[in-house]
Amino acid sequence: MDLPVVRHNKKKEIALTRDCDATIIPSGEKLKLSRGDRVVLTQALGGHFTVQTDCGYLARIAAIDADAIGFEPPSLQTPSHAAEGATPFDIQQVMAKLATVFDPEIPVNVVELGLIYLCKATEIEGGGHHVKIEMSMTAPGCGMGDILRQDVQERVKTVPGVTSVDVEIVWDPPWDRSRMSEAARLQLGMLL
Repeated sequence: MDLPVVRHNKKKEIALTRDCDATIIPSGEKLKLSRGDRVVLTQALGGHFTVQTDCGYLARIAAIDADAIGFEPPSLQTPSHAAEGATPFDIQQVMAKLATVFDPEIPVNVVELGLIYLCKATEIEGGGHHVKIEMSMTAPGCGMGDILRQDVQERVKTVPGVTSVDVEIVWDPPWDRSRMSEAARLQLGMLL
């Protein structure tokens, strides 16, 4: 099942209905939020949620904890191997899944941001495909790298015909704004 893409133009204040874990952006440090804490929803894209806490932290709440802020957790089920034969492997399906992974600070997916440097599939003897992905971050000190890498890996594993996924964070060449798509630059007001 594809994850919903929900865009919020208005910031919405929410009281947490239960305790949940969050990740501070951009450091990647863990944060425990408590039932009743008030947060402001700033972004809800790709199934994950970016909130501003009452202490001023920008934090990411994972899709699995969506119910803590009043959303339905998405299904992240991997297709069964029996169903794989019905749909042949297509690298464009991999790219489509990558486009469902969003930077928690910027409302643009990792493909449009130009963070995907390599996406290559190799057929595995005995069936299936191994997908190798090299990706970067918008800044070398970004502590969200492991989290985004895990998001990419989990999403790509759901593509029919994908048996294994290797995601590597690379820093060469360094990312810069020129790697963004025209659509991303337009969305962020960077097109002149």
